[in-house]
Amino acid sequence: MTSRPNPSDGEAASTATADPAERAVLERMSRLDRWLPLWIAAAMVVGLLLGRFFPAVQTILEAGSIDGTSLPIAVGLLAMMYPVLARVRYDRLGHVTADRRLLVLSLVLNWVVGPALMFVLAWTFLPDQPEFRTGLIVVGLARCIAMVLIWNELACGDREAAAVLVAINSVFQIVAYAALGVFYLQILPGWLGWQTADAQFSTWAITKSVLIFLGLPLVAGYLTRRIGVARKGERWYDDTFLPRIGPIALYGLLFTIVVMFALQGQQITSDPGSVIQIAIPLLFYFAIMWFTAFFAARAVGLDYAKTATMAFTAAGNNFELAIAVCIGVWGVTSGQALAGTVGPLIEVPALVALVYVSLWLRRRLFRTTPTSPSPNPAGGTP
Repeated sequence: MTSRPNPSDGEAASTATADPAERAVLERMSRLDRWLPLWIAAAMVVGLLLGRFFPAVQTILEAGSIDGTSLPIAVGLLAMMYPVLARVRYDRLGHVTADRRLLVLSLVLNWVVGPALMFVLAWTFLPDQPEFRTGLIVVGLARCIAMVLIWNELACGDREAAAVLVAINSVFQIVAYAALGVFYLQILPGWLGWQTADAQFSTWAITKSVLIFLGLPLVAGYLTRRIGVARKGERWYDDTFLPRIGPIALYGLLFTIVVMFALQGQQITSDPGSVIQIAIPLLFYFAIMWFTAFFAARAVGLDYAKTATMAFTAAGNNFELAIAVCIGVWGVTSGQALAGTVGPLIEVPALVALVYVSLWLRRRLFRTTPTSPSPNPAGGTP
């Protein structure tokens, strides 16, 4: 089994390339890696079918919750994030934090452009649907701190930059989420003479989400690298240990998708018309945010790895937090909760597709010549 080297070391695989080195990458990828879009689609379908035709599954999964946190989803996200964060070279984070272009652009995209864009799209496409509109605005405020690490890995982004940016987003999420919610749901619509929405956000719920879904795997990944390198050496850690735990990330991703869609399958499949209404502005949102972030990062002179990281951290959203907020404030059967639920239904396939777009743009815009074949992050055996 092999693991993906640092993005600067080589080019990623793509089925649409004729380059011999990139074909070698594809040949050495595991079956899980090679057919990942198919497995993700299958996981979504399985989850939806379970939720639709086996309601008892949803009851069982909901029973496994503590203080509003779904334990099955928590387990899946922790399994998904731990191998990725165990790969991060924490001794290099100083180089990332010293890059003001990266940090400033990320803050602007995530906390100014992203929420404002979702506000505009929600009011443009859903002017007469206040519940759906409010749900989408809540989704736009929840910046991604979990799945973005997987998309970043698959696109050969910068691991260290991703770790720093999601940590910064987590801090801002705790500090600014409630205030931004009040601004976009009450203050700004009031200034414009539009309908306002009442909302009360629990700061503890937001903090708890960050601590569970980022704090735990971050600490585990950091300690694993420190202890592993200290006891066995960096070569053993990188060449032997990481390839062994690598597949856990994608297994965790697939498990999380199944559980997430099983929990919401009944709600999604029972109202397809509303799902389509909500899906349209979401598709525009993911596309506009991703391409805006990608080309803005390239314009300020970032390399491909950091450009990809910028694009995925800006485009992704924290679906777990958004759904929890919508259910906690407006109820599980509300239109806001449905909008939050549709978020990952659109985000997962959209960002998987953008992984391939990112790799294609790398070859076209960054002129990087592959030097060594490497599979992507699952690192399984062909």
